[in-house]
Amino acid sequence: MRNIKAMGLLLLALLTGLAAAVYAAGWVARQGSIASNKVVVANVDIELGSRINEQMLSVVDWPSGSLPPGTFAELKDLQDRVVKVGVLRGEAVLEGKLAPKGTQGGLSAVIASGKRAMTVRVNDVVGVAGFALPGNYVDVMVNAQQDKDKGEEGRQISKTVLERVLVLAVAQEAGRDDTKPKVVSAVTLELSLEDSEKLDLARSVGTLSLVLRNQVDSATVATAGITKTQLFGAKDIPAPAVTKVVAETKPTAPRVRPVALPAPPSHCVEVVQNANRAISCF
Repeated sequence: MRNIKAMGLLLLALLTGLAAAVYAAGWVARQGSIASNKVVVANVDIELGSRINEQMLSVVDWPSGSLPPGTFAELKDLQDRVVKVGVLRGEAVLEGKLAPKGTQGGLSAVIASGKRAMTVRVNDVVGVAGFALPGNYVDVMVNAQQDKDKGEEGRQISKTVLERVLVLAVAQEAGRDDTKPKVVSAVTLELSLEDSEKLDLARSVGTLSLVLRNQVDSATVATAGITKTQLFGAKDIPAPAVTKVVAETKPTAPRVRPVALPAPPSHCVEVVQNANRAISCF
């Protein structure tokens, strides 16, 4: 009886093992039949602005069903291309992450079309204690003295002159993967040509400050700035209006030449005739 029971358990174990082997063989066969393509991926982390060489890349099999657009199949297609976005190890190198062909390496490859790069000096306070890192967005504020009015001293004012400016690099580093704050002496910003002129004038007339903002916040807020008088709660006293008084010129009356009047009579005589009375003067 015991032998029959043991034989039954052994037979059940054999059937279970056979079923598992059949299932594994089928799974391996299905995996081998999945269509794949050759895709070039990064062997190492590639910093933005770097020029690509074959030692940085390798070719792997990539399932066709999840193939991203813009991939490359051969290493020679990426020789001397420059990345404008950092590429991590094992990540596929896509056309959208590369600068146009013929672009030289360096920060110039990262600048967007129609934009300019401009560097400003900062300190640990102006640079937001080192938290303004490449890839962040900042507002630029200037503290300056307004132009003097007639007979009045110019007022000190703080005003935001640029909004949502992209930080391209801090000091000589343009990598965007580091999140640790870095206290540096210079920050490079991406600006339009018009904003570059504004920033150049702002740093020459006053003191600049960077204001770190949320990366997904794209709203702009127009402000008139704030003066010292407004800061302490007092209202600015408007300058008295200058009224220009214009003297009215009255029209001159035409001159009238005097007319000689006859001299009044000196002698008068009352004449009575037929009950009628009359006065004659001479």
